[in-house]
Amino acid sequence: MGINSCGTTMLDGGLFQNIGSVTWNTTAKTSNFTATSGSGFFVNTTSGAITVTLPSSPSAGNIVGVKDYANTADTNAITIGRNGSNIQGQAADFQITTEGRSVFLVYVDSTKGWLVTGSAKNSDISSPQYVTATGGTITTVGDFKIHTFTGPGTFCVSNAGNACGSNKVDYMVVAGGGGGAANSNGAGGAGAGGFRESVPSPASWTASPLASPGGSLPVSVQGYPITVGGGGAGHVGDPENAGNGSSGSNSIFSSKTSAGGGGGGGAGAGVAGGSGGGSGQGQSGVGAGNTPPVSPPQGNSGAQSVPQERGAGGGGAGAAGSCVTGGAGVTSSINNSPVARAGGGGGGARCFPSVPGSAGSGGSGGGGAGAKGNNGTAGTANTGGGGGGAGRKPGVGNFTGGAGGSGIVIIRYKYQN
Repeated sequence: MGINSCGTTMLDGGLFQNIGSVTWNTTAKTSNFTATSGSGFFVNTTSGAITVTLPSSPSAGNIVGVKDYANTADTNAITIGRNGSNIQGQAADFQITTEGRSVFLVYVDSTKGWLVTGSAKNSDISSPQYVTATGGTITTVGDFKIHTFTGPGTFCVSNAGNACGSNKVDYMVVAGGGGGAANSNGAGGAGAGGFRESVPSPASWTASPLASPGGSLPVSVQGYPITVGGGGAGHVGDPENAGNGSSGSNSIFSSKTSAGGGGGGGAGAGVAGGSGGGSGQGQSGVGAGNTPPVSPPQGNSGAQSVPQERGAGGGGAGAAGSCVTGGAGVTSSINNSPVARAGGGGGGARCFPSVPGSAGSGGSGGGGAGAKGNNGTAGTANTGGGGGGAGRKPGVGNFTGGAGGSGIVIIRYKYQN
């Protein structure tokens, strides 16, 4: 620190002038920084939002000034980081969102913390606002609300919140699983419904899923129609009537659509879908997963049948189908409870002495098991699990592939601090 020949205080190369009760640093700040008590700062958000962190362990009477330097706070906000102390009596950061405004904050006590005083009004800084919404079955875990839709409905947002509180939501959208196939031998298991979630790595959430504010999809004040896809029907077959299972239906929330799972293969290859169906015995080709393609992928492909009169497993959200087993689903803790969903259906097997082994099991996450000489098992409701393939017993009548499990939509957001 020094005094130049004009009697103006110099600190760290920045020019200060005495204005009111703070000393203003006239070198504009262009990146995040920590304020010092007794100083005022010009903050230039032309290139992006900036956070001004208030001093730690403040004492009564400490003062900080902040001024929007380039009149751009309405486009790129200036966040006032509380650094452990309250602001205006709230344990939350605040924002300057009005262009050209200046704000003086004085630390009063531990109850109110920093209070807005001086030339600015309280309305010049934004208090935390949180998403407020209705729709579905609502549960509360800590500071988060979770809306679960097991059927069609509307997610109605009445307050879009702001960045100081919350203005984005997390989501999980699972489509209906495909139906299992039937043919004169072993039929293919169906693919799981497409699985899309805003969490980059669901496994990393398992220990503490709600520890982070999260939120990746911005919302506005409006009603968002929710579509929950139904599971596809299993094919009813006999020796003269082989056929593929029906595909599941899409689930939709806002801009996120998960595709229904592909039906299992009976008269051909498995059907493409969110996850693809496995092929029936003697049929070539597999049902492709992640159809239509999204990133990250919403599912995996079904498997190719093996030549032992057994159908192949359908794909799951976490893995492709295999020999006769459905692909594994994905475990998510978006509702603070780890649940596996979107498993592929297992392949069916013909019940005949020359056919070794058993039918395939369904993939973890609601995939239905294939059957040996019987009807395929349905996928579990509200998991998007694929239905299992049927397996015919010679001399016995029709056998039916398992129906796909219906889908589900879950939305989560922070509603308080």
